Amino acid sequence: MPAMQRSHDTGLPFMKMHGLGNDFVIVDARQQVVAITPALAKGIGHRQLGVGFDQLAVIENGESDAHLVFYNADGSTSAACGNATRCIARFLMEETGKSELTLTTERGALYAQDAGDGLTSVNMGQPQTDWRDIPLAEEVDTLELPIEGGPTATGMGNPHCTFFVENAEAIPLAEFGARYEHHPLYPDRTNVQVAQVIGPDQIRMRVWERGVGITLASGSSSCATAVAAARRGLTGRKVQIDLDGGTLWVDWKDDGVWMTGPTTYVFTGMLMPEFLESLG
Repeated sequence: MPAMQRSHDTGLPFMKMHGLGNDFVIVDARQQVVAITPALAKGIGHRQLGVGFDQLAVIENGESDAHLVFYNADGSTSAACGNATRCIARFLMEETGKSELTLTTERGALYAQDAGDGLTSVNMGQPQTDWRDIPLAEEVDTLELPIEGGPTATGMGNPHCTFFVENAEAIPLAEFGARYEHHPLYPDRTNVQVAQVIGPDQIRMRVWERGVGITLASGSSSCATAVAAARRGLTGRKVQIDLDGGTLWVDWKDDGVWMTGPTTYVFTGMLMPEFLESLG
């Protein structure tokens, strides 16, 4: 994969990547100064007037192999983004020749490794199941929230609300997700999943991401759903998650929740000075 080089005359270079259609604009800020504002992130994220993305990720220098910062399409920040982490891990592995990496995020240190056959694994850390850590607005049973449908709350560095349903395809996700993203029990809003348990090691899941909307896939949502299903005794701790964009594999081990799947480097582009200036 080619490394990006800054051209002061032509703008800001970026990479476009995706994990199962969960798509990202990635800016490499290790050798350049990049100031991302909410307005800039929102402008780049606009699918008609900008580039379009589910998340914007910035690669920075850190005490580990790299430090990652994430922005949602509405300009808000997120502490974690599993599929973007896997995409960047694959890029850095190709760049350095390493098969294992340590990446830091607001979530903490995340470990990534080459899983073979073009797949990349990331340890998303231990799940948060205490109401304070997710966070929720008040003390409740996180296994079954006092919300119609009895969803499960889980933190993976960002908040999640998982509804287990008989038919994930039948849920009007645009209306359903928007409604529960802003539920008063979640002071920081939440990601929303509708999950259909197919078997003891398989789940069909659809995702509404906080600050984004419907996405084809989500790594942190997949981890949260796997944890919720295991806590409720619906599956084991190692499951296949079938999303709109494809399949991820999640394994809740003693050292954290490992998530494995493919990544795609789509193209390298350049944000032009006039566009950047128009966003302030």
